[in-house]
Amino acid sequence: MNEIENNRAFERLRKNMRQIAENRYFQPLIIAVILFNGVLIVAESYLPGQPLLLALDNIVVWIFVIELLIKMTGFGIRGYFRDPWNHFDFSIVALSLIFYNTPLVSVLRLVRVLRLIRLIPAIPALKRIIDSLMRSIPALTGILGLSTLIFSIYAIIGTTFFRDVLPYEYFGSFHTSLFTLMQVITFESWASQVARPVINELPWAWVYFISFIVIAAFVVLNLVVAVILDYLGQSTEEEHKAEMERLYRENAELREDVREIKTILLNNRE
Repeated sequence: MNEIENNRAFERLRKNMRQIAENRYFQPLIIAVILFNGVLIVAESYLPGQPLLLALDNIVVWIFVIELLIKMTGFGIRGYFRDPWNHFDFSIVALSLIFYNTPLVSVLRLVRVLRLIRLIPAIPALKRIIDSLMRSIPALTGILGLSTLIFSIYAIIGTTFFRDVLPYEYFGSFHTSLFTLMQVITFESWASQVARPVINELPWAWVYFISFIVIAAFVVLNLVVAVILDYLGQSTEEEHKAEMERLYRENAELREDVREIKTILLNNRE
């Protein structure tokens, strides 16, 4: 008898915890705590070792622990870990407890900074973007291979023709040429430091730089953006499809309930 009562009490507790976790104010509250954690990190960079900031940080840690316990109790351990993002949340909270008041200041600061990443699963728009990015990785590997090929070809050409024009750190070897091309593709002083000195010595070099920028910076970058946007659109379509299926199931259940009510009413009339 006691075992049955204990099971019922646990089920009531689990139901209450689930209602709290699914409450519309619960997630915004956690987001506010995460943002407050970010404010504490910024404030601590100006006032390191401030007792009040450390006390507030400890409160934030235990709020995250309470959130974790509420979700694990409400959804169950299997239900909680069914979402891959919850693995990350659990790891951050676990690390915060492991390095709680630890003398390893640098590690503790790193853990505090990592707590800010919890904003990603907390905000649906950010979560959707990251999920789309992760799903697009297989498609992006082909673009990565194409980028590697383009960089390698242009690095070999640059090393061959521009080795003696600029100092060694620009085109003196294959790896220095790769780094220079990275500078060119980010448009960081590429004209004044790299392109113009080479063009002054070799007038045809403008073809090299312009073609590299057009191919690597514009074409490849647009391919990456196109792939990510495509997967982001697929994610939106899947959510829309799932919502339509849910509405269809609810409509079917409602029709079934109406049919049962009609049957009961007809039986009562007879």
